[in-house]
Amino acid sequence: MNQHEKKIMEELIIKGKKAKEAANYLMKVSSDRKNDVLIRSAEFLLEQKEKILTANKKDLLSAKENGIGGALLDRLTLNESRILSMAEGLQEIASLNDPVGEVLSMNKRPNGLMIGKQRVPIGVIGIIYESRPNVTVDAFGLCLKTGNASILRGGKEAINSNLAIQKILQQSLAYYEFPVEAVQVIEDTTRESAIGLMKLNEYLDLLIPRGGAGLIKTVVENSSVPVIETGVGNCHIYVDNFADLKKAVAITINAKTQRPGVCNAAETLLVHSGIAGEFIPGICRKLSDKNVEIRGDDTVAKYYPDAKQATEEDWSTEYLDLILAVKVVGSLDEALNHIHIYGTKHSEAIITENYSHAQRFLNEIDAAAVYVNASTRFTDGYEFGFGAEIGISTQKLHARGPMGLNELTTSKYIIYGDGQIRV
Repeated sequence: MNQHEKKIMEELIIKGKKAKEAANYLMKVSSDRKNDVLIRSAEFLLEQKEKILTANKKDLLSAKENGIGGALLDRLTLNESRILSMAEGLQEIASLNDPVGEVLSMNKRPNGLMIGKQRVPIGVIGIIYESRPNVTVDAFGLCLKTGNASILRGGKEAINSNLAIQKILQQSLAYYEFPVEAVQVIEDTTRESAIGLMKLNEYLDLLIPRGGAGLIKTVVENSSVPVIETGVGNCHIYVDNFADLKKAVAITINAKTQRPGVCNAAETLLVHSGIAGEFIPGICRKLSDKNVEIRGDDTVAKYYPDAKQATEEDWSTEYLDLILAVKVVGSLDEALNHIHIYGTKHSEAIITENYSHAQRFLNEIDAAAVYVNASTRFTDGYEFGFGAEIGISTQKLHARGPMGLNELTTSKYIIYGDGQIRV
């Protein structure tokens, strides 16, 4: 371990100890007091929005100097509307029921023991994420509401924004005499700080990566802290031969262009051969008008000559950009098979008016969210009524899909006795 690595680990251990102390405090705090902090945090974000925007301008300037543009720059950008959304997210979280303390079950055994299961906080949650400074606010809100302390390691692109937001959130914690270490942003953005966080077993109870495939792969392969794997989104729209094409056009354009740099944006369009000649020329022109690059197979090129030739790699790529892979399939079975091979178990959609096709798609697609006649862009904690989300889990243990308040709790058994002993 070199001097830089040693220094970072020392700093992380200090943060870990303080987070552990904060978590011990939070587990005893009432819902009303947590809600007070969340509401005050929302007010402070709006009152001090100019500080956030000034910090964000520094990040945007640095990003542009480093050649970051397009959808990635959009993910980094904050404005008054996005700050308002962040504040509204905290207010929404405050309005939701607190899951901590909920008794999930209570059963009486033949020996008279009453054995129950109760929701409790996880403890200290670490989150490694890229680009999007709104994650700092979402993570804070969800973790605080569920009695968890958080250690946040954002990307270097957003460090000024993240630190400005942290300062405001800690002001709201101090206002109500909460430990400010309930939320901590790691200032160092080198690879060593991320790796160090992955090894902080003594203090972290859970680590959640939010970002691209490279980040998630690195965390899964290197972390000795338990990990919930989130959101690489190679999401598909399948337009069936029984589709309402007007719906198909609107949904495809929304899923691809409404915000292309996020994990629930569509990356591949599958079109049934029975309606390809009617559907493909029009949808491709409309997408092109919105600056979407079409990468299609040979059949797509026949109907839309401006399409670039798709390669094998295109079917498995999460572009996070204005690029869409388009393929013609001969049947629902072929569409299902394509998604089984190339999908990332995030969000998949079928556009069809055929009930049996819709039900087959719902039953046979293995993904966190499966849609009939709706955009994949709805896979989102706010849209699902969770206030916000800590990430979109694509794994199957503990949590799957948008991770809201319930997913940030664990459980313990509570047992009431009256002198029973085991014989």
